[in-house]
Amino acid sequence: MHIPDGFLSPPVWGAFDVLAIPAVGLVARRAQVAIEDRNLPLLGVMGAFVFAAQMINFPVGLGTSGHLVGGTLLAIVLGPAAATLVMTAIIAIQALVFQDGGIIALGANVFNMAVAGVLAGYLPYRYWAASWRAGAIFIGGVLSVAVSACLALAELIASGVAMPRKILFVSLALFLVSAMIEGAITLAAVRAIERMNPSWVRGAKEPGSRLIGVVAIVAVVLAVAGILFASTDPDGIERLASSQAPQWTHAPLADYQIAGIDSPWLRHAGAGLAGLVLIYGACLAAGKFLMRRRAS
Repeated sequence: MHIPDGFLSPPVWGAFDVLAIPAVGLVARRAQVAIEDRNLPLLGVMGAFVFAAQMINFPVGLGTSGHLVGGTLLAIVLGPAAATLVMTAIIAIQALVFQDGGIIALGANVFNMAVAGVLAGYLPYRYWAASWRAGAIFIGGVLSVAVSACLALAELIASGVAMPRKILFVSLALFLVSAMIEGAITLAAVRAIERMNPSWVRGAKEPGSRLIGVVAIVAVVLAVAGILFASTDPDGIERLASSQAPQWTHAPLADYQIAGIDSPWLRHAGAGLAGLVLIYGACLAAGKFLMRRRAS
């Protein structure tokens, strides 16, 4: 789902870089009102959980894979404004530290997944959860991935990436499979959270130490053990194009590995744990910054 550098034309990545900045700024102003001090740890652990889950690719067919995006899950747990900020932090750190998604294409990736994807995933929950909660959560997960994928494909086409009609239809079908899996995982995750903290369903947004602790443990387990069962097939965007990222964008933990360690598992596990710390710290710092802005 992450578009690397070298795929988008300058007019396309430039337009989305410019578009993403005011969009995230507007969301930050809304989050500034919604974020509360007691929920700051939840921002960090949910960001770490989604980051860890995104490291684990699952096969979707024809030699391609997908992974949880997590926009709908974040929107349901944190609210759409905070979810957009957390997803933006995840995408930025993935690009800058792990070379997962391009730096020049950062605006497009943020807009696709953190802005449009989160909004598309939250709207069904916002309007249908009262009467059809399970369906709303599932559809939200499906729409989040479907909208993000369609935007990414449109940006690639607008940039001149060769995409015959047959390839386009196959790509859309594979993304739909990934979207359905996203919906199922999102529904299962929300139900698990509700079982751990039943008052959360009734609108009490106090996360509770048990919920935070369990999510943090799951994030660590996914980051450390995920490489053992993750698919090695490329995702749909990587399969569609063949260009390489420019050498100047080489990141310190590229491909989620720490260089200089012999064991492949230790290389990935160490990078995953480093990512958890970075994501947690970035989300916590962003939340505290917004709260200080609100207080002043």
